[in-house]
Amino acid sequence: MILNNRLHSAQFAAKHPAILLIHGLFGSLDNLGILARELRQTHTVLQVDVRNHGLSPRSEQMDYASMAQDMFDTLDAHQLTEVIVIGHSMGGKIAMAMTALSPSRIKQLIIIDIAPVNYTTRRHDSMFAAMNAVTKAGVTERPAAKSIMERALDEPDVIQFLLKSFHHGEWRFAIPTLWNHYATISGWETLPAWNGPVLFIRGKNSAYLDECYQAPLIAQFPQAKAYVIAGAGHWVHAEKPQAVQRAVQRFLSIGG
Repeated sequence: MILNNRLHSAQFAAKHPAILLIHGLFGSLDNLGILARELRQTHTVLQVDVRNHGLSPRSEQMDYASMAQDMFDTLDAHQLTEVIVIGHSMGGKIAMAMTALSPSRIKQLIIIDIAPVNYTTRRHDSMFAAMNAVTKAGVTERPAAKSIMERALDEPDVIQFLLKSFHHGEWRFAIPTLWNHYATISGWETLPAWNGPVLFIRGKNSAYLDECYQAPLIAQFPQAKAYVIAGAGHWVHAEKPQAVQRAVQRFLSIGG
């Protein structure tokens, strides 16, 4: 495992081509860990904390062009040129934004449950409220934090997910910055078309990759393919990890 000073990251070397894994909002480099462990058998795998998450630097900027540039700077620090990029949710949007900055460095894209569109529904306000309540209470232990969060958030799995980033009374997110830039994170600026191979994986119970988004998706990624996983929602990689692994491996094996 190699760490560097750009984005907080972990590289596990096997052989090329390399795969970059990018987590979603409120995540960390561990969030795609099940997928990473499988991919390390055949690829060099790089996992990162996105800016304002985990142990990566904090910034008042949270636009997708800046976050995509972070990825290339980190790839350069690891001396990785052409990569396959896999991203979930916000991480999927970062992955897509990378194609506008340096299209020739992207070999394939796998986008997990997100579309290249502007989402107007605020889906995370209860999460912000729960975390802010913990901060205001000044508790330092996860059991106490969990009790407080349950008053604002009736989703046990989401609470457990968020608490993975609660350490010694501190959240490993720049919560005020994420709140201030939530519209940008949910939003999207249309990209030039990228003609490389792309796989969009959707949890069938999720609204993030609904069929209504097909037109803008195809306009920006004309070679896109889709795979729908039944019985899963937005966190499809956590709910149905084996199904996601099979879809990913099949896509990689045929070169897109």
